Amino acid sequence: MLTKPAGLLLIDKPQDFTSNDVVALSRRILRTKCIGHSGTLDPMATGLLILLLERPATRLQEKFLKLPKVYQAELTLGTETDTWDAQGAVVNTLPVPPLTLEQIRQAAQTLTGKVRQQIPPFSAKKINGRKMYDLAREGAPVQDRFNEIEIFSWTDWTFDGANKIGFTLHCSCGTYVRAMALMLARQLGTTGHLTALRRLSIGPFHVDQALDGLKLKTAPREEIVQFLQEPVL
Repeated sequence: MLTKPAGLLLIDKPQDFTSNDVVALSRRILRTKCIGHSGTLDPMATGLLILLLERPATRLQEKFLKLPKVYQAELTLGTETDTWDAQGAVVNTLPVPPLTLEQIRQAAQTLTGKVRQQIPPFSAKKINGRKMYDLAREGAPVQDRFNEIEIFSWTDWTFDGANKIGFTLHCSCGTYVRAMALMLARQLGTTGHLTALRRLSIGPFHVDQALDGLKLKTAPREEIVQFLQEPVL
């Protein structure tokens, strides 16, 4: 166990915190400026965020960013928002056809493997140095952007028989679960938006190993330092 603020710090990010909020809190309590992370989480999302502290860890940031990820999510059918999640404004509603769990599984199979996904307009992706969500909030016209990712599997399905679908998504880096949820809704003949999202793992690191992010506001520095790990993949 490391006794100085260097290495990996696994955080279970609370809801309504931005990834930058977590970084800022960690900088203050650990009294360090050299912090990177392994990929942002939307404010609505909870779950694993890996902070990389000091040069031995931050130099590995690119490798950590490329690790595969696992998410647990809930999709609500019938209503689409501008952010593609529960924090946005409703922009479209469509009826939800009668569905079975088997139909949902089959639709997800068409979205497995190499997938070309649209990058959400409200995202941190940069265009000419500016984040897409800043442009979207200003109402600036932005051409749709796409990237190719890989979906390894959809598992742990639940369905309430009406409009709520739960699933676990095993995917490559660069995957926007909001985008995949919307694509699944459209495959099912309707629309939808993400109403819950939790990142369970990044590569070999699991949220069960992480420090509750709320403790960053209250826990003493010595307690947080105990959660540091060697920066080893």
